[in-house]
Amino acid sequence: MKQHTYLMKLLVTFIFLFSLTVSLAHSPFQDKYRSHRVKQGETVYSIAKTYNVSENEIYKLNPDARGGISSNSILIIPSSDVINAASQEIKFKKHKVRRKETLYSIARKYNVSEDDIKKYNKHLYSKGLKKGEKLQIPISLAKTETVTVVSNNTSEASNNYATHVVAAKETKYGIARKYGISIAELDDLNPNLPENFPIGTELKVPKTSVTTSATIEEESFDFYEVQPKEGFFRLKVKLGLSQEEIVALNPYAKDGLKDGMILKIPKESTDSSPISEKIDLENAISNRDPKRLALLLPFQLKSATDSIKANTELIKNNRTMRIALDFYSGVLMASEFLKDKGISVELNVYDTEGSAAKTTAIISRNDFSSIDAVIGPLLSKNVERAASDLKSKDVPVFSPLSNRSIKLTSNLFQTLPPDSMLEKAMIEYLKENSEGKNVIVICDGKKAKQKTALMEAIPEAISIAPREKGFLYVVDIEEKIDKTRENWVILESEDPVILSNVIGLLNGMPETHQIRLFTTDKNENYDYHDVSNVHLANLDFTFPSISRTYNFDEKNAFLVSYKNKYGVLPNRFAVRGFDLTYDILLRLASSGNVYDASNNDYETEYVENKFNYQKKMFSGYRNNAFYILKFNKDLQLEVVK
Repeated sequence: MKQHTYLMKLLVTFIFLFSLTVSLAHSPFQDKYRSHRVKQGETVYSIAKTYNVSENEIYKLNPDARGGISSNSILIIPSSDVINAASQEIKFKKHKVRRKETLYSIARKYNVSEDDIKKYNKHLYSKGLKKGEKLQIPISLAKTETVTVVSNNTSEASNNYATHVVAAKETKYGIARKYGISIAELDDLNPNLPENFPIGTELKVPKTSVTTSATIEEESFDFYEVQPKEGFFRLKVKLGLSQEEIVALNPYAKDGLKDGMILKIPKESTDSSPISEKIDLENAISNRDPKRLALLLPFQLKSATDSIKANTELIKNNRTMRIALDFYSGVLMASEFLKDKGISVELNVYDTEGSAAKTTAIISRNDFSSIDAVIGPLLSKNVERAASDLKSKDVPVFSPLSNRSIKLTSNLFQTLPPDSMLEKAMIEYLKENSEGKNVIVICDGKKAKQKTALMEAIPEAISIAPREKGFLYVVDIEEKIDKTRENWVILESEDPVILSNVIGLLNGMPETHQIRLFTTDKNENYDYHDVSNVHLANLDFTFPSISRTYNFDEKNAFLVSYKNKYGVLPNRFAVRGFDLTYDILLRLASSGNVYDASNNDYETEYVENKFNYQKKMFSGYRNNAFYILKFNKDLQLEVVK
């Protein structure tokens, strides 16, 4: 009965999405793009000739086609209007509005029209400028062989400014630091400055430098850009550096910090997250403007039919589709919750079909410039593609379900902590709390790296390796047990046979042995049918996790609302959809944008997930919040840390 109710919930969500897709089937974008189903024997060259476009234009919208095309695959074909428009390459520059600036003065500064600025900042059609807000300024770039950015006003340059020629290993951060200016000021002096300028580029800079070099000792130090309203006290909390330590590394900071100042700081030495203040963003709402989100998920609606029975079977047999629909149901609930706070939410939903090419086509065919945040796609390679495509518009992209290592561009938010962070955090917890315990480390051959890290952290630990056939006898462990104190056993393996073997042996030992089980990696093999949760609970099994498990007895508002709407309790993907989306919406409601909201060092927590974003140097944002959980005797997961 419960399974039937769950499938009905997904079917209702699926039908809603399918009808939405049909109702939007004809849009202005259809006049700009068309789809082509590849016939047998066709090539990209022949298709390009058929539609009178270049092969390169087809590859731009269908990157996967470079590896070859097959019969019945779908290609997105641009119209000639789109190609003509694209031939004028438009890039964007971010402008932070200063006091007394007007739309007219900003337009003159960048040599664009006021309408051009409004086009890419649509709120300006109905509202005026606000000091501190960030605008997207469209800039046409002429393609030239050599990048040279100098002032046309030679007298001004000779009196107040100099020319800096970019040398090997120099970066934008290093050059800004050398001349005591912010990145924004360097950009203002050089409006057409490319993101990665080549050696030999000439830049306009202040005549006087404050440091001797624009390079940095990469092994030991990083650059840090001072955020608005940050002082020495705030940096002490955030970076762990005193005012004296900061000034010693950056002498020009002795007169005080300013917004955008570039500081040299010691490089991060650990992946573990600092202790952050926990806050409730529902109590911090100050921006009640409508919020616009885009959701990119692999719904795979092209597989849908008019038959309810066929669609039910489709959902039942397609795990990716079920995950997308579950996640989407949580997103919808988060939107409803914010609407209850009096803030409207516009949700733009797109079906990526799990394809990188389709993701690129969606972004190419739609205007994302006024979108506050993009959630998705699911796959790491598609998230990277979306973030790269939207970077020029500075649209934030949130990776919702993958904690694999991804290339963090400046607009990309990695919302799941990586496994390496969980592992280091668990080892640190064991190191801090193992004093007086008899620590036994059991590792198989594939976990040599983890064994080394554990033995370095706890030198007095005893190590046990499985026998040649990959298992242990009770005597192997029994002889290492200390009957006079608590025994902490750390088990490191992804082999279900070893896991069930060791857990079974430990569970069969007398209670007087005082055994507690730990791991740095609770992988999927702990769900192996021979591994009993009762045994894990008996051993107070403790492990790191990206999320906790909700308890319905708490009567959380989301759980109750979800059960009332869908007739079933939400699974972890639905909860994840709610937690992530509600956090993004509340960050937008508490600040001007998610970048500003994520520059503050605080932690938020919802039903099963918590978030504490930290900006990575020269890249994007990573969630550093996680849990350490323990199975208690009631078979419930208890938060240890």
